[in-house]
Amino acid sequence: MIPRYSRPEMEAIWSDQSKFSIWLEIETHACDAQAKLGVIPQDAADIIREKSSFDIEEIHEIERETKHDVIAFLTSVARFVGPEARFIHQGMTSSDVLDTTYAVQMKRATEMLIEDIDGLLAALKTRAEEHKYTPTIGRSHGIHAEPVTFGLKLAGFYAEFKRARARLVAARDEIATCKISGAVGTYAHIDPAVEAHVAECMGLSIEEHSTQVIPRDRHAMVFAVFGVVASSVERLATEIRHLQRTEVREAEEYFSPGQKGSSAMPHKRNPVLTENLTGLARIVRAAVNPALENVALWHERDISHSSVERVFGPDATIALDFALKRLSSVIENLVVYQDQMQANLDQLGGLVHSQQVLLALTQAGISREDAYKIVQRNAMETWKNGGSYLERLKGDDEIGDSLSDAELEALFDLDQHFARVDLIFDRVFG
Repeated sequence: MIPRYSRPEMEAIWSDQSKFSIWLEIETHACDAQAKLGVIPQDAADIIREKSSFDIEEIHEIERETKHDVIAFLTSVARFVGPEARFIHQGMTSSDVLDTTYAVQMKRATEMLIEDIDGLLAALKTRAEEHKYTPTIGRSHGIHAEPVTFGLKLAGFYAEFKRARARLVAARDEIATCKISGAVGTYAHIDPAVEAHVAECMGLSIEEHSTQVIPRDRHAMVFAVFGVVASSVERLATEIRHLQRTEVREAEEYFSPGQKGSSAMPHKRNPVLTENLTGLARIVRAAVNPALENVALWHERDISHSSVERVFGPDATIALDFALKRLSSVIENLVVYQDQMQANLDQLGGLVHSQQVLLALTQAGISREDAYKIVQRNAMETWKNGGSYLERLKGDDEIGDSLSDAELEALFDLDQHFARVDLIFDRVFG
């Protein structure tokens, strides 16, 4: 991922320094276990742990000749360790190191994403409570529907990201497996106790049955979860983008002093952050289909998955981390125009209360079909010519036979729409 959309904390997980350090940790833990089993001398294991190190530039130089990254790594380590290096990697295959390392990196990355979600949830909760009873218009198909509160809008997103958090926890547990089982997963040349020891040391569970690799259905599930979380990011970003449109202007991204919106039009205040989040969501979702295609490897393994994971592991997690952090900041600093929300709510002259009138007429004894015609007739007249929907209803003799003016006025009370706000908030935040 390019530096523009990368945070150092997440980027560090995927650095060469981090990767080779995990490789070395796995190899030294394996040597410790082998020594306890009597497979290699204890003093050799001690020397390996004491002296082992690596030179990143040297590894890359050796790999240019060998065309094999693990062999290049082991060669570099051997130059630090000396003769005892012959005991490193005993009975292991490259994927024992590569897949276990990838599991560690994906686990660490997912844990960071969970922390990001926690920050976003905190921001959403604060703003939802702030606007718990701020009236605004709910929309379906982009058209005014019925009143809601801005707090309810944000509470819905809080509930969604709560689910996202639970999915990320499941994804972390799904990917955090260790495989030290040899060339085709049979433990032919290595004791399963070595795998158990490495797994415990690295904070992983044991892969119950591997081939040469950890089965890629695990990875597919994780990337699918990333894609779903990214889509939730996009949904909230899209909502803010719509609310910032000039014709709506109910909320907008914070526009900082000195910020510029356009090189040509000095008046512009564009939703650049949420537009950026929409794009980042596409990057994360781009990893999902290749991860699904990685599941079907040939026999015990081929390497068609390798290049995909080397690209999308870092890119998807770095992009999603950046997106979640940016979204948290957007919510924390979101500018809310309550007066404009009320103005938009009143824009159609009270049409948003039509269902209240429909239900009241049916309760008064009119069939639903007839009530619908009466209510819609007056609504379309108000839609076309403007004015007060309530006053138009008061002037309709068919309605007057069933509902008094006072009863009609009561149907236009916003509080009826907000009677269950506390219930919903208790469900979401309770």
